[in-house]
Amino acid sequence: MRAVARARNVRMSARKMRLVADQVRGLNVNEAYSVLRFSKKRAAGPIGKALRSAVANAAYRADEEGEALDKDDLYLTEIFVDEGRTMKRWMPRAYGRATPILKRSSHVTVVVTEQEN
Repeated sequence: MRAVARARNVRMSARKMRLVADQVRGLNVNEAYSVLRFSKKRAAGPIGKALRSAVANAAYRADEEGEALDKDDLYLTEIFVDEGRTMKRWMPRAYGRATPILKRSSHVTVVVTEQEN
């Protein structure tokens, strides 16, 4: 059983999100939950939300196909963060100049797979 969830246009830079994504890649879903819960990084929130969605998608697909799904056998096989849109704003500076401010966003993709122990 393979299930995918995506969180799009998360208002955080992809570089910061990847720090948290690298910590949970390859872990059991329950272990990933505990790592995210005790992480001090703000990126743990959107990644945890996408992970919960992927687990719910796996449960729904298993129910549709009439299979039994043990959530303890789900592993976070893939997680990757891509860059989203960048909003461009301007900050006024001295002598009539202005410098750009880039407000970055990102897309998170989480893939969970059922693996037998």
